[in-house]
Amino acid sequence: MLSRARFSLAAFAFFLLPSLAFADLEQYLRKPEPEFAWSLKDTSEQAGDRIYTLQVVSQNWEGITWRHELQVYQPKGAAPNRTLFLWVTGGSPRPAHALIGTELARKIGAPVAFLYNVPNQPLLEDGLYEDNLIAETFVRYLKTKDENWPLLFPMVKSVVKAMDALQAFAAGDWKQPVERFVVSGLSKRGWTTWLTAAADKRVAAIAPMVIDTLNMGAQMPKQIEAFGAFSERLQPYVKRGLLPIPQTPEGRRLLSMVDPWSYRDRFSMPKFIVNGSNDFYWVTDALNLYWKDLPGDKWVLYVPNTGHDLLQPNPDSMNRLLNGVAAFTRHQMSGKPMPALKWNYEPSGSKLRLTVDSSAAPKAARLWVAEAPNADFRTATWKKRPVEISGGTIVGEVSAPERGYLAFFGELDYDDQGMTYQLSTQIRIVGAPAKAD
Repeated sequence: MLSRARFSLAAFAFFLLPSLAFADLEQYLRKPEPEFAWSLKDTSEQAGDRIYTLQVVSQNWEGITWRHELQVYQPKGAAPNRTLFLWVTGGSPRPAHALIGTELARKIGAPVAFLYNVPNQPLLEDGLYEDNLIAETFVRYLKTKDENWPLLFPMVKSVVKAMDALQAFAAGDWKQPVERFVVSGLSKRGWTTWLTAAADKRVAAIAPMVIDTLNMGAQMPKQIEAFGAFSERLQPYVKRGLLPIPQTPEGRRLLSMVDPWSYRDRFSMPKFIVNGSNDFYWVTDALNLYWKDLPGDKWVLYVPNTGHDLLQPNPDSMNRLLNGVAAFTRHQMSGKPMPALKWNYEPSGSKLRLTVDSSAAPKAARLWVAEAPNADFRTATWKKRPVEISGGTIVGEVSAPERGYLAFFGELDYDDQGMTYQLSTQIRIVGAPAKAD
């Protein structure tokens, strides 16, 4: 069994090294990239909807030239804006991406860009992908102390260079400057989103998705407590000896460089965090370990009965995701404030009460509730429960579980120019009261 003390040392180390982490990331981003280049490869149009395809060389990393496709989706009638939404993803463009990108651009009412091939992969001698690739680069850093190795740094530089290319493209083809970006991505690309926001002031807002692991030093013992072991999805890191992180100067330094929580003071920009309620990577209430540490305006959207892949489960899940991101981006473009939410969980007799105060009255609201025999809710089914609505205040109650555990959160519906989107509260998990002997 892993001791809490060992994790506490890792968490404490974050307070010792944040300035060094900033310096390392910024130093990597400042490193000249003579191979950086971009070109407009193709422009296609159908029924007035236009797709621009750019080719970008972002950098040379460890002797490997990183190449990316960068597509801009501009539906008919969607005029360019000084703020551009940028979705960071892996792999190469597919027809499904064009459908999602164009639909999102329609909902936003402005063009959006998708950056592909982040990271470039497969890479290295064994042709590694995704978590296995990231884990290998972490191991190589620990062995060599070469701070160019952690893969998140070149992933961030890919986004930075894509923003350079998009600004040049917009100035030339649109004759319209792009000055700010709303950056988003899922999983490792959400991880990249956080780190890009910490290092580049052009990032005006972020929408990181399913990367519910900030404050890693606290997250890992939380997994042991809830699951009895690390999530099986994290095996690429476990089998390489990265969980728990080695308690060496290099191990602590690695954590400080790649955990977005180390950069939390830099996240004053608006933040729209999207999580699936059944994500097998993270504990269900992982957000609670870092939410209070995030400065500035912030919102969360939980997509119920959805796992790590937010784009797959069903049309309702996709709608929640796209509508939420679109509404958030619209508000960043217009300067119109999003509804401000405050919530409180408290006992109410034999029940548990959630009270939410919203600066704007929601059009509807509900509780989402799940039950499980233990604190692992990854396979639980979430069900709706009614709430009372009075103007901008909603109140929902659930009965404390007689056995096992119960989890619940609030969800509020809002209207933005005829489009319904949701905002959520944090998740609260409670166990059945202990019975007297």
